[in-house]
Amino acid sequence: MEFDLENPLTNSNHLCPPPSPNSTSLFLLESDHMPSHHYIQSLKAGAFPTSVRRNAIASISLFCCRFGPFLPYLAVNYLDRFLSSQGIPQPKAWVVRLVACSCVSLAAKMTKTEFSLIDFQGDGGFIFDAQTIERMEYLILGALKWRMRSITPFSFISFFISFFNLKDPPLRQALKARAVELILKAQMDTRLMELRPSIIAASALLSASHQLLPLQFPCFRKAISSCSYVNKENMLQCCNWMQEMEKEGEQSESVDEIMASSSNTPVNVLDQHFSCWESEIAADATKTDMKRPRINDYPDNHSVHFSQLQHC
Repeated sequence: MEFDLENPLTNSNHLCPPPSPNSTSLFLLESDHMPSHHYIQSLKAGAFPTSVRRNAIASISLFCCRFGPFLPYLAVNYLDRFLSSQGIPQPKAWVVRLVACSCVSLAAKMTKTEFSLIDFQGDGGFIFDAQTIERMEYLILGALKWRMRSITPFSFISFFISFFNLKDPPLRQALKARAVELILKAQMDTRLMELRPSIIAASALLSASHQLLPLQFPCFRKAISSCSYVNKENMLQCCNWMQEMEKEGEQSESVDEIMASSSNTPVNVLDQHFSCWESEIAADATKTDMKRPRINDYPDNHSVHFSQLQHC
């Protein structure tokens, strides 16, 4: 069974208990799937070359332009955790692009998304063979300690939405869809990276309820705040950041349209792709069997270093 972002521990080979009805296991394990505090602070302070992350995310977006929003989301999760643990000693353009396409390849294998090596070629003038990508995959797997079933904010949506006690299925689905949109946008905001995935999920649902069900918002906030796993202060701060994020997006929308019509840079392509993501959230992605080797097919001996990677 392919990896499901909403149920990350299902059929997991990790030595951890299955998720209990109250999702205790998810709350206990979520911090293992976050970038390090040092990495996040370096990004916020500008000490870490933000262009590396930005260019890698732009490449991931280009590679995933034919797919829904969850494949690139998982790939960016792998990217941040890899950069947090391993980093890139010499962030040359071809290395950054190789890391990006390897993160997408791993995410595709985890979600059983059919992906061709051709999708990685052509753009940017870099061509990587299968062996080079596989070596980088090993390096990423080692840096992530083979924890590929990422616990993300999507893993907590079902848990927190149960606090709302909504009886109307269409309303429940609309609330969830809006929260998913906010979570997807939040991945690009470095301020939210330091917050636990559960906090981001709770905040996204609260922000969605504030927009769609403003009269019931106080009751929803009280209900979620009663959860012992939720830091109320962090949750409210996250809600404020999401509101600011929405306002900033509205203000820059007209500027983005002008730039997108005049040029086709990676950043503009990324912005266009996020807009495409929002329109596809409610649709079910087509699922196909993998034709490429899965992660479980890799041997146990997978020691790889940057020095073993050569530009093709």
